[in-house]
Amino acid sequence: MLSNTNWFSTQAISDRLTRVWEPHVHGFFRANIFHVVGTDADLVIDFGMGIADLRSALRIPSGKPVLAVATHVHVDHVGSFHEFETRLGHAAEAEAFARMPDADTLADYFRKQPDALTAAAPTGITPEAYKISPAPLTKALAENDIIDIGDASYTVLHLPGHSPGSIGLLDQRTGEFFSGDAIYEGGLVDDLPGCDIEAYKITMNRLSGLDVDVVHGGHGLMFGRDRLWEIAMSYLASKEG
Repeated sequence: MLSNTNWFSTQAISDRLTRVWEPHVHGFFRANIFHVVGTDADLVIDFGMGIADLRSALRIPSGKPVLAVATHVHVDHVGSFHEFETRLGHAAEAEAFARMPDADTLADYFRKQPDALTAAAPTGITPEAYKISPAPLTKALAENDIIDIGDASYTVLHLPGHSPGSIGLLDQRTGEFFSGDAIYEGGLVDDLPGCDIEAYKITMNRLSGLDVDVVHGGHGLMFGRDRLWEIAMSYLASKEG
């Protein structure tokens, strides 16, 4: 059984941004977690599967405020959401965050995977017994809300399609964009319960014209403005006719 610390892998993207992921989780559910260090508060974006204690692994200084933002309510992004006191997510999924039902989180898809985990979880939990702790929002977000951490602020973009409450966070000053599962490197998912292809097409049209410098997706590695355009336009082309 791995220790809590060894459950996670990390990549220091800059002196203020770290990407975290769970290498022993099935690839489909291996989502990115981002920790942004701010002067007034730290920002944590997405929360993995909740199979190990995320907050202690991030080593946030005791007493420092933390803003926890879930880009959407799917299982691979909300597992450790409950570990944080200040929880933000889109209003469209507020009820789902409060109850974490399988119908919205899609946790039952994870339980059914024959190779859901490739190592024993630090908590000893098995995929068959896996559950997500409810994490009611302390603030429901909407389009154009601002999340301020002192030396950076992020505008909330509502980007439905993958899920009703999918959001992204854009630093309009630097062009840094956290896109959740609205767009990322890899096969985009639009055929699960709660997905809406017509809404996704609107989101992709919007993203294709978005002024960004770097995109940190919900899965995979970061990419730039040109690749954002390519992924968005490829999706739209695949839905023509």
